[in-house]
Amino acid sequence: MSQRRTRTSCLRWAATVAIVAGLSGCGEVSTPGAQAEPRLAIDRASGPIRPFETDVPRLVVLGDSLTAGLGLEATEAYPARLQERLDAAGHHVQVVNAGVSGDTTAGGLRRLEWALGGGADVLIVALGGNDGLRGLPVDEMKQNLSQIISTAKALGVEVLLAGMEAPPNFGEIYTAAFRDVFSQLANGHDVALIPFLLEGVAGVPDLNQSDGIHPNADGASRVAEHIWPAVEPMVQRLAIGDGQ
Repeated sequence: MSQRRTRTSCLRWAATVAIVAGLSGCGEVSTPGAQAEPRLAIDRASGPIRPFETDVPRLVVLGDSLTAGLGLEATEAYPARLQERLDAAGHHVQVVNAGVSGDTTAGGLRRLEWALGGGADVLIVALGGNDGLRGLPVDEMKQNLSQIISTAKALGVEVLLAGMEAPPNFGEIYTAAFRDVFSQLANGHDVALIPFLLEGVAGVPDLNQSDGIHPNADGASRVAEHIWPAVEPMVQRLAIGDGQ
């Protein structure tokens, strides 16, 4: 996909977030560095898509409400759709939804040990959206994500980093610095990167719920489709490592 098209989709997402956050109170919009508590409800992480299986490779998705599937059935969130794709492709891998609505990168870092506690072979890090909605310092977000990646890699977990976008309310300098964090981390830690988790979904009314932020069931399926090309090679390497 061209860089121009990616940038256009990102700007549409940012504008949508800015409007919805300001009108619906879904997120706290303030000046950069503001520490106000988010208004998003905190949900428990969805957990494994199905009961834990022993000696089965696990793919953990660490994220916020986009991952948890706010407003959706557990089977409709994109981690569940990803599980369906893995099953259909014959990959015996268990997906664990470690998404918590309202979570920031700091929150994700605090619960990383819990998220990986059941064992993990692959970790998708899909955090940052709430940092951007709240205008939290970019350097702090980068540090939190860097520590998440470093900790996972030290445990032998392969990492896929999913980028997010900040709303334009805080100015071009903030949004550009926010966007650049993800590519900088991917290059610095030598991990795979999805530049924008919601590519092809953000700003598309038919793929989002009424709040304009969270994907509906069709949108979640599209997210799973979008990240699948990056996920499949990772699970294939797991099979090779197991001698399958």
